[in-house]
Amino acid sequence: MDGCGMERFKAGMLARSKAGHDIGKVYVIIEVDDAYVYLADGSIRTLKNLKKKKKKHVQVICREYDIAGADDIAIRKIVKMEEY
Repeated sequence: MDGCGMERFKAGMLARSKAGHDIGKVYVIIEVDDAYVYLADGSIRTLKNLKKKKKKHVQVICREYDIAGADDIAIRKIVKMEEY
């Protein structure tokens, strides 16, 4: 395995959209529940306006960041680093 394991959706991990109008866009996972992940990119999808997406519609990028206390600027920097 590549370190993601079975419990692969965790807050702080990166995820790429596999479906919808935002296909290919990178987000940071902020929250996780049984069926959905709640995503932020720091610009359009801020911490106050999270994107709700079904787990099957995102591909996890096995990289995890500490987002405790992070703001939209920090989220934006994380996403920008991944896009390059």
